[in-house]
Amino acid sequence: MKKKILIVDDTPAVVRLLSERLKHEGYEIYSANDGLLGIKRAKEVNPDVILLDLQMPAGGGVHTFEKLKASVYTSAIPVIFITAFQQKEVKQLIMEMGADGFIPKPINFSELLKMLNKLIIV
Repeated sequence: MKKKILIVDDTPAVVRLLSERLKHEGYEIYSANDGLLGIKRAKEVNPDVILLDLQMPAGGGVHTFEKLKASVYTSAIPVIFITAFQQKEVKQLIMEMGADGFIPKPINFSELLKMLNKLIIV
């Protein structure tokens, strides 16, 4: 059975690129273009990992992360933040919140795969 990844990002090009690369690696991919839809999709598909953009409309990444972790349906799903913010303080804040990872944009795909391999077994 394929492992499922939910990509929550408001940039279609990022979603398309990640989807194509991760499908090629054998993952089943779902997506949402804002935080509110991301929460809904997470409850529907129960992904193995969520890739979550930090800055987006309709529930930014931090708000979305808090909602995901507060729900009994989604609290155990690992979350990796993907963001254009590369400041050390942003990464530290995200990790202190309890995120399972942080990948800066532009995305280093080999680093993302390493992180995914630590969190789930394909």
